[in-house]
Amino acid sequence: MSFEIAGRPVGPGHPAYIIAEACDNHMGDLDAAIEMARQSKLAGADAVKYQHHLPDEEMLPDTPMSDNFEEPLYEFLKKHALTLEQHRKIKAYCDDIGITYLCTPFSWAAAKELEPLNVPAFKIGSGEMTDVPSLVRIASLGKPMIISTGMATFDEIQRTYEALATRGTDLALMNCVSEYPPVYEDVNLRVINQMIERFPKAVIGHSDHTPDLFTCYAAVTLGACLIEKHVILDKRTPGPDQSVSIDFRDLATLVDGIRKVEASLGAEKKVHGREQQIRTWAFRSIVSTRAIKAGEVIGEDMVWSKRPGTGIPSHRMDEVVGRRAVRDIADNVLLSWDDLESA
Repeated sequence: MSFEIAGRPVGPGHPAYIIAEACDNHMGDLDAAIEMARQSKLAGADAVKYQHHLPDEEMLPDTPMSDNFEEPLYEFLKKHALTLEQHRKIKAYCDDIGITYLCTPFSWAAAKELEPLNVPAFKIGSGEMTDVPSLVRIASLGKPMIISTGMATFDEIQRTYEALATRGTDLALMNCVSEYPPVYEDVNLRVINQMIERFPKAVIGHSDHTPDLFTCYAAVTLGACLIEKHVILDKRTPGPDQSVSIDFRDLATLVDGIRKVEASLGAEKKVHGREQQIRTWAFRSIVSTRAIKAGEVIGEDMVWSKRPGTGIPSHRMDEVVGRRAVRDIADNVLLSWDDLESA
């Protein structure tokens, strides 16, 4: 199972698709949002993702908040959410510099507003994962959908998966834990393996809320085909996602590390060309431990193993001990088969 986002293949057999999640860390500042796109491009991310909030379409004003917010989310979004015109300018800038612009619509109304921007795929947050009616409508727009699965049970994920996969939607499901940040014992990365098995019509990825990079690297080794990581220009910037965001120096390290991990994931055990020259000196051969006269029978106390590995291999010691020397052998030299009588 694979699909394309703006011409970039996403799925098994392709490099992990790396999404820099700008979330609301720009605090509504267009210049900051654009700078996040520039820094994401410089770091090597495939895409930078924003969020389109229409607060009155997605929540009631008195919706309870979690402890990663210092003010009600409704009020925060009223102050800091990007406008559609700002999204249009960010999208144009991303197109100019050659990084894919992605966006999360937090309602069907937000998705409809984004549609004229030609967003190549929609990201759906964990909070909307169970909102099947909205997801089906968004899927009708014909774009790939990347859906996080934090806070959800396998039964809930299955329901959403079936609703979209049966409609032929290009679908990615992201392993995710909606803690800000999570304790590592809750991350459960091997759920990725289970998701790959349970949801064969979806590409499986990992949306990470830890404050560092380690679990992202591990997710790639387990088969995650997409990685999403929150980013921030300055870790001192206040906001609900501050504690789970990395800066752009860390993002560059993450991209570089993932590409190196991917390059190292082969499964063939062989002697590589660059190992051959090391074998010649690093392996051990049979060496005399004292001078040996012609005609003497080689005893165990007369030979041992030393580098280099260009003589008789040390694992053949039993074939040497007990043979007679056919000529004088100096102390501390490599033995050869020509020094010994035939078996």
